[in-house]
Amino acid sequence: MKNIKLTIEYDGKRYLGWQRLGDSDKTIQGKIEMTLSKMTGEELEIVGSGRTDSGTHARGQVANFKTASTMTPEKMMSYLNNALPRDIVITNVEEVPERFHARYNASGKQYSYYVWNKEVPSAIERNFSYHYPQELDTKKMQAACDKLVGEHDFIGFSSLKKTKKSTVRTINSIAIDTKGNLIQFKFVGEGFLYNMVRIMMGTILAVGSGEMELSNIDEIFEKKVRQAAGETVPGHGLFLDEVYYN
Repeated sequence: MKNIKLTIEYDGKRYLGWQRLGDSDKTIQGKIEMTLSKMTGEELEIVGSGRTDSGTHARGQVANFKTASTMTPEKMMSYLNNALPRDIVITNVEEVPERFHARYNASGKQYSYYVWNKEVPSAIERNFSYHYPQELDTKKMQAACDKLVGEHDFIGFSSLKKTKKSTVRTINSIAIDTKGNLIQFKFVGEGFLYNMVRIMMGTILAVGSGEMELSNIDEIFEKKVRQAAGETVPGHGLFLDEVYYN
């Protein structure tokens, strides 16, 4: 059996997220598995590096699957990109060691969140950024980002219900890059909880607009309750840029 690693780019606006749903064919995983099964004649299951939410995009999602197919990676890539919908593209196919696991072997991820900061919305950017018309203070937002960097219990920045697993995560960096009215927030970390980036982003924007104080971030870490943090911003502004492996 071969172990095949896929690198995937997708526009998530038509889909209900990455994870396959039994009653819907509108997921990224479902579309790729269906195409792989037609390609190989096998019932295949792919393992992704992690889930992305409804409407969320990816430039560098990673997945792997096991197959007895004798097709070369080059032929697999050609077949997949001809058969998949145009909003899902396989950017790389390679055979990897048998023990490689897209989720368990991941050592970190980079996400970007895009905000269109202007009173008038953008027709072009509407599916790939969050329209936030309020005036934003970049210095306050960077100070908020700095508070979030490091090792913390991020349960207050997550939509997770009660869990026995650790909710401590390490954020390596959060960078802000402004190009005209489009603001990119780049998050690099060892791991992220459910909705964590979107809730951190909502909190950063609330601090930047003056709706929340910088000190509220310390309170969120102390209280460990979701209600203390900012809103969960929409998924369509979020991109999974890259998955890191040692």
